[in-house]
Amino acid sequence: MEPAVSISGIIPTQLSGSRGRPVLIAAAGLGTGAKALWTDAVAHLEDFQVIGIDLPGHGASPASTKPYTMAGLATAVAGLVEQLRAAGDIDPEQKIFFAGVSMAGQLALQLGLDHPQLFSGLAVICSGARIGDPQAWQERAATVSAAGTPTMVEGSARRWFAPGFIEQHPEAAARLLHSLQNADRFAYAHACGALAGFDVRGRLGAVTVPVIAIAGGADEVCPPPFAEAVAAGVQHGTAAVVASAAHQAPAEAPEETAALLRRFFLAA
Repeated sequence: MEPAVSISGIIPTQLSGSRGRPVLIAAAGLGTGAKALWTDAVAHLEDFQVIGIDLPGHGASPASTKPYTMAGLATAVAGLVEQLRAAGDIDPEQKIFFAGVSMAGQLALQLGLDHPQLFSGLAVICSGARIGDPQAWQERAATVSAAGTPTMVEGSARRWFAPGFIEQHPEAAARLLHSLQNADRFAYAHACGALAGFDVRGRLGAVTVPVIAIAGGADEVCPPPFAEAVAAGVQHGTAAVVASAAHQAPAEAPEETAALLRRFFLAA
């Protein structure tokens, strides 16, 4: 049995729009929060009701109490979407789309594998079918569990943003780095464990939901070939590159990232 996350462990945040529009679930990755990451992009997503979700122990979501897998996280997110639809918080007649960055991009792929009936389109942003080395994730989990998430701030500032972004956009960079500093250290470690166990490179062909894979041109964590591999591997895939971004495209290039999402999802 896949270790699961409780539905109550994923807290949705209304970012923009209202009921009666197509729904976009906008998710943030390891060390970030949906509001901090997506707040500039949602201004350009006026066609959608945008609902943000955070990983356990990040942003608005309570900390996880035990390790979990990506499949367990996907089950919780799917349950949350069904709950929102049943409660009338989102229009049951409207299409639902999911866009996730980094770890949440992998979550998009897991949702495509396990819960394809819920979504009309998926966006895998600054992500890939596998990220990094399992041992490195386990070592990071141990470090953060012992010393806290502030130990990750300096390295993340280098990896997350294209050169010059922090100097040119200090407020946006600070929002994301504060999200990292405030994340629960044990929940961060649990997320690292989920990343260590995630590799769907051999299963991409089973994803039938249309997918757009968006890479940052300056992303050293998940460079453009990662997006190209996802787009080529799924049944209905498109790849795109946001040249000015590194690993946090919705914050670094909000208008361009939103335009790619709008064009792809509204054509679905």
